[in-house]
Amino acid sequence: MKILAFALAAFILLLQYPLWLGKGGWLRVWSLDQQVQEQKEANARLRQRNGALDAEVRDLKQGFEAIEERARYELGLIKQDEVFFQVVTPRPAPEIGLSPKDGGR
Repeated sequence: MKILAFALAAFILLLQYPLWLGKGGWLRVWSLDQQVQEQKEANARLRQRNGALDAEVRDLKQGFEAIEERARYELGLIKQDEVFFQVVTPRPAPEIGLSPKDGGR
């Protein structure tokens, strides 16, 4: 009787091996599912980036405003007879204080 129970247990284990660890087993399916989710996220990021690039290309093809804006901000160009003002905020003066030996005041 013990031999029959051992044989059935071994047979069940042999049947379970492909289900869990085989080529199409649960662990492989779980791993592939994780890879699919990561690829979907990467595709969504790339789709968003492509949409932004497509909009920028359409802007550059259709109007001069986008070209002018790019020339101003990226190349620092100004129009003829235009005056350029650059406002610089002053840096805070370094604090001059006494060392802790002198009382710290």
